[in-house]
Amino acid sequence: MVAAFNKSHPDIKVTYQAVQPGAKGGYQKMLNAVKAGNAPCLAQVGYETLPSFAAQGALEDVAEHAREAKDEFQPAAWQAVSVGKQVYGAPVDTGPMALFYNKKVFEELGLKPPTTWAEYRTAAEKIHASNPKRYISSPYMDYDYAGFAWQAGANWFGVESDAWKVSMASAENKKVADYWQGLADDGLISGAPMYDQAWYTGLGNGDIATVVGAVWQAGVIKGGVKSGSGQWAVAPIPQWSGGENKVGNAGGSATAVLRGCKNNKAAWEFAHWMSTDREAFGTLVEKASLYPAAKSLLSLPQLKADPYFGGQNIFKVFAGASPNIDTHWTWGPLMTKTTADLNDGLGKAWAGKGTIADALNTAEAKTLAEMKEQGLQVAP
Repeated sequence: MVAAFNKSHPDIKVTYQAVQPGAKGGYQKMLNAVKAGNAPCLAQVGYETLPSFAAQGALEDVAEHAREAKDEFQPAAWQAVSVGKQVYGAPVDTGPMALFYNKKVFEELGLKPPTTWAEYRTAAEKIHASNPKRYISSPYMDYDYAGFAWQAGANWFGVESDAWKVSMASAENKKVADYWQGLADDGLISGAPMYDQAWYTGLGNGDIATVVGAVWQAGVIKGGVKSGSGQWAVAPIPQWSGGENKVGNAGGSATAVLRGCKNNKAAWEFAHWMSTDREAFGTLVEKASLYPAAKSLLSLPQLKADPYFGGQNIFKVFAGASPNIDTHWTWGPLMTKTTADLNDGLGKAWAGKGTIADALNTAEAKTLAEMKEQGLQVAP
């Protein structure tokens, strides 16, 4: 994509460098470069981490160049790159969530894709009763779990009068936590960690019958579960109340402009082009299973029916979901630490050594303490 841009934009030269994935060291490398005054103009930054970069003054406001592009993108994606009137980069992709389910198992048991979370629990009970090795799902961590809270309107963070508000331990969050805790307590959740080999094995042999996840999970399942070809399908994410159409998001990133860039206009031009050029983004769909944040790209020819999913065009499900992602979700300023603390608690909860609600309470308390330690304004 960089080569294609440079060829078609002779007045701007972009160079490409791969670094470790963000949480594995890439983000720290970027921040160190900003502090040293030798950062590149552009970097790929996940939506969940963007506020952390902004809080540390590591981003450039490119609103003067970007403002007119707002309506080109899904509302939730644009919200993710904006803080107030400031815009820090171009949305690249989104992670609308849906239900991946093993059609073979469901048909064997006479089940239809559940439309509500109550129906999902009923399906879980029937699937496990049919074979004690069968489960409805696996333990969800960090941003996968966050998508459930997002869908339910159970926000984790917000801003009030220029101060951060933390609400991970709210009543809305307890509702979501208690639902999944009930499934775990009743032995309906597989013990196989997501993305572990045991997880892929379970998806392949029917022992794990569903994955509630983002659109990019399609690539994960296809790549890791070759034996499941033709067995899997996708349906809209279950709702808390019948007739609703609320969607959570898990993942997505931006091409962010880092502080110190000497040509914000050129940086924005590349960022915008990469997110909106049909030919270029089509390559991202093929190579990385990314789902576009730009509205005009939802008709890309690469977003087509897939033999792996029995010929279903699963992207139609996600196209219907994208506009219903709640735009009020806000990521906090210390997500790397917040998610580390949350995952510690979630890991224990899924293993029966605590509860999901406890994990959220502890993560909130530790986040608040760290925010105050760093001098961030916290709402009472």
